[in-house]
Amino acid sequence: MKYLLVLAVLLVAVQVWRHKRGAEVRAQDRPAPPPPSTRTPVPPNAMVTCRHCGLHLPHSEAVRGALGPYCGEEHRRLAEG
Repeated sequence: MKYLLVLAVLLVAVQVWRHKRGAEVRAQDRPAPPPPSTRTPVPPNAMVTCRHCGLHLPHSEAVRGALGPYCGEEHRRLAEG
């Protein structure tokens, strides 16, 4: 019975050793993380609402009219006459 206990302890020790060794090997195989990006983030573009239909669109794409921004020339013409 004593030999079975010693054998069980040895088996557990070998399994623990193999598990730790496997974790070290997996950590070495893992590629290095990419370097942090040096690009500057693009600032957000302000959103506006078309005065005719209520569509939200970026300020840079809006058509300016006398009463405010529009999503296109047709809506500017319809709203302002």
